[in-house]
Amino acid sequence: MTTSLERRRFLKSVAAAGVILPGMSMFGAAMAANDTLELGEAQNFDFDALINRAQTMATKDYVAPIAPDPEIVGKIDYDTHGKLHYKRDHSPFADGSGTYPMTFFHLGMYFAKPVHMYLLEDGAAREVVYRPDYFDMPEDSIARKLSDNSGFAGFRLHENLERDDWKTQDWAAFLGASYFRAIGDEGQYGLSARGITVNTATSVPEEFPDFREFYIEPAKSAEDPVTIYALLDGPSITGAYKFLLYRGKGVTMDIEKHLFIRKDIERLGIAPLTSMFWYSEQNKSFRFDWRPEVHDSDGLELWTGSGERIWRQLNNPEVIRASAFGDHTPRGFGLMQRDREVSHYLDGVRYHRRPSLWVEPLEDWNKGAVQLIEIPTDDEIHDNIASFWVPDEPAKAGNSYQFKYRLYWQAENPFPVEKLAKVTATRMGRGGEPGTNRPKDEIKFSVEFEGDILGTLEYGEFPEVIVSTSRGEIVRTKIEPIMDTRIWRAAFDLKATGTDPVDLRMYLKLDDAPLSETWMFQHLPGLTNQQQG
Repeated sequence: MTTSLERRRFLKSVAAAGVILPGMSMFGAAMAANDTLELGEAQNFDFDALINRAQTMATKDYVAPIAPDPEIVGKIDYDTHGKLHYKRDHSPFADGSGTYPMTFFHLGMYFAKPVHMYLLEDGAAREVVYRPDYFDMPEDSIARKLSDNSGFAGFRLHENLERDDWKTQDWAAFLGASYFRAIGDEGQYGLSARGITVNTATSVPEEFPDFREFYIEPAKSAEDPVTIYALLDGPSITGAYKFLLYRGKGVTMDIEKHLFIRKDIERLGIAPLTSMFWYSEQNKSFRFDWRPEVHDSDGLELWTGSGERIWRQLNNPEVIRASAFGDHTPRGFGLMQRDREVSHYLDGVRYHRRPSLWVEPLEDWNKGAVQLIEIPTDDEIHDNIASFWVPDEPAKAGNSYQFKYRLYWQAENPFPVEKLAKVTATRMGRGGEPGTNRPKDEIKFSVEFEGDILGTLEYGEFPEVIVSTSRGEIVRTKIEPIMDTRIWRAAFDLKATGTDPVDLRMYLKLDDAPLSETWMFQHLPGLTNQQQG
């Protein structure tokens, strides 16, 4: 299911490697033995105890983990790592003790920090002891020299045992720092989520806390969730997590996390999403590539606490850009892949099938902002988009937080609004009208809307275009249906001098009622792809 390109997308920078060894008390009754795995002795497990452990860790200095056999792990490069395949006959839960078998990722140059894996049953946890013979590997592979119980880099969940293809098809993966991802209802991986973000795009270097331990309890049936507990640790934060993973329409994850701040954090990102946007129809001219579009996500969608629906088209800027959308008790947000036309991509990695990822708070998040970070990129192998919730309260040492939310990995927003048209394309070009002398200081924006509500308009009835700008002047606003389609095009020209960003906002209305979601865009006049030729 994964391609070499997608594996490269997983390669995240890490600063150190290692693991904190568990200090849990021994559990008297042993878990049922697994004939294909070497398991450690049983230890009792309780989520409250994991929370208390994370809280205690936050009161102590951070101790960077030590990588096992660093000289060996450092030589397991991309090509070597790609030849290490976990043997399916060693898969936990493949004996029928769970519905979804699990396999492990091997350590390597790009995933040097070991994560200790525990199988959980009836409150007892037993660690899976790493052994080289769990993996198919070439006879001359340097990985054969790695010592037993060196740990694993991560894990993935495979499809239902009842499927003939379960050995080759997986639906969720946890690999690298606190990154994880899942397939959508189109059966394709794409963007990632993270357990937390710390100081992304701030005045200090970003930190990448790690999931150091996982405790996995299998799903007893297809309707039941796979339950995963995780311990997070980093220089400025610790945390205890509970995941409930449901394999239904795409993948749904219920997440509960308890966070403890060890050191002051400039920007603490809750429910972070990470994606890639290189170019789409509005900035293709600047990207020298043969394909019409290249992106995992094309916009940030917001459902505010006041009920407004917002679509913010993504950008590939010339410098790192941070945007904040202040809110109170948000109803949801997500990085979405709206463009599903295969002809708009024309490549072999199925960008038209990449999942959207929607965040639904399961409790009151109070005041804060959904923040969007856009980072310049000149290739599709880099994740350059991040979005997350940032509480208003400063993240100071000694603070603690609890958050509950649900992630929906699927093609469309799980909460559509039938009574509002949605944005399906943003295009840019020369200002003015065809056949006239085009003004050199204007640029045209054309935004396409689709929705059943537009089909209810009477013949000759036109919506009103409400558009505003943070600076400059809006001229020549108009709206028209595109013949032989269900699309309405709203267009306007922007006249703005200088190179500072211009924040644009537009929606359609009829009488006093909105007909569309709110379109937002940050125009970057100084960027080559947003200048007139």
